[in-house]
Amino acid sequence: MSPRTNKPHEIVERALALSRADGCVVIADEQSTANLRWAGNALTTNGVTRGRTLTVIATVDGKEGTASGVVSRSAVTPDELEPLVRAAEAAARGAQPAEDARPLVSGVPESPDFTDAPAETSSAVFADFAPALGEAFARARAGGRELYGFANHELVSSYLGTSTGLRLRHDQPNGTLELNAKSPDRTRSAWAGRSTRDFKDVDPAALDAELAVRLGWAERRIALPAGRYETLLPPTAVADLLIYQMWSASGRDAAEGRTVFSKPGGGTRVGDKLTDLPLTLRSDPNAPGLESAPFVLAHSSGGDQSVFDNGLPLTATDWVREGELSNLLTSRHSAGLTGLPVAPGIDNLILDGGEDRSLEEMVANTERGLLLTCLWYIREVDPATLLLTGLTRDGVYLVENGEVSGEVNNFRFNESPVDLLGRAAEAGRTEKTLPREWSDWFTRAAMPALRVPDFNMSSVSQGV
Repeated sequence: MSPRTNKPHEIVERALALSRADGCVVIADEQSTANLRWAGNALTTNGVTRGRTLTVIATVDGKEGTASGVVSRSAVTPDELEPLVRAAEAAARGAQPAEDARPLVSGVPESPDFTDAPAETSSAVFADFAPALGEAFARARAGGRELYGFANHELVSSYLGTSTGLRLRHDQPNGTLELNAKSPDRTRSAWAGRSTRDFKDVDPAALDAELAVRLGWAERRIALPAGRYETLLPPTAVADLLIYQMWSASGRDAAEGRTVFSKPGGGTRVGDKLTDLPLTLRSDPNAPGLESAPFVLAHSSGGDQSVFDNGLPLTATDWVREGELSNLLTSRHSAGLTGLPVAPGIDNLILDGGEDRSLEEMVANTERGLLLTCLWYIREVDPATLLLTGLTRDGVYLVENGEVSGEVNNFRFNESPVDLLGRAAEAGRTEKTLPREWSDWFTRAAMPALRVPDFNMSSVSQGV
């Protein structure tokens, strides 16, 4: 193997061969993206990018324990490889023993495609989508609507090699589509988003038709005060709230009494009933259409993530099982501290167990309540209760006697997703959805709509 190689799997091998540390983990992430943007019913930009990030994790054993050093760099050339490895080793030798130190993972079978070239995306991913989008522009123009938005497709091939013999590889496709429709005077706005692996399952015409209906609803404006309202949360809003709940479900923090999952008097709430609905919140790296890495890929340590766990196999995990809290996030280290099972994070989230009922059917069964489009600017107020605040956006609609009667003003809300699960009166059909607030970080979700009888709209917002 030549030291001048530029193939990702050979770069991983070369970095491992250069290592003088007691242990070494190397992750090569090969990224390619393709994107389209549009405004006012016309394409504005498109582009394709390529990139590489190399992460070297060195571990050094000492009398007081094992220290780790992590260095990541982009666009690493073959000549820069040895300095990168030496920098990670120097960082490890200058560090205190790592609290999360564990033996590096071993014994995981090699990925059969480890030596294959990285997967790449290109503008060809939009071959069917782009013409359909152009047709949607024409329909929107004829209907007096302006379409704005973007489509992004990313492919990341991650190559993981370790000094304990692991040679693993995962290809992660990730596509997002966000579409806004606005009235020509910009006083009315509606949003729709989709998550996709390949843009073959998204239909711009259907999205435009959905947005046209919502803009029609908005022609009648109704002012409502702040208060508690029966509210239908669509799947995207449910995803945004429950993703934040998952990010906050640290087993260690719960055991130390710092979160909503802490049991009064000590311990965690694992085993507690969170909702009377038979809902299961789960992650599964092999979930159809939501596939994610089947092993730990940790570029840094923190919370319940540990670089020492790199390569640890991931399996389907229930976080809430039929309404009962069943697992919290743990690394091997935090599992040992808390006595909880090892349950690393997995890059998708699914809530199921609701009725086989669409959001439209739930609207039809509503006497009086609010229908949301999405949430945004979500921030934590109180970690002890997981109280969140945020704003509604791009359409809040009043439902009366089973029909939408008009658009109301936006609101600021104050709610805890854990508390919401406990108060939810109905869950609908689970479907793939794009979390709007977290779409830059987390896109693989499937959620039902939820009916909450007393959602807290704490104040009126002047946003559109």
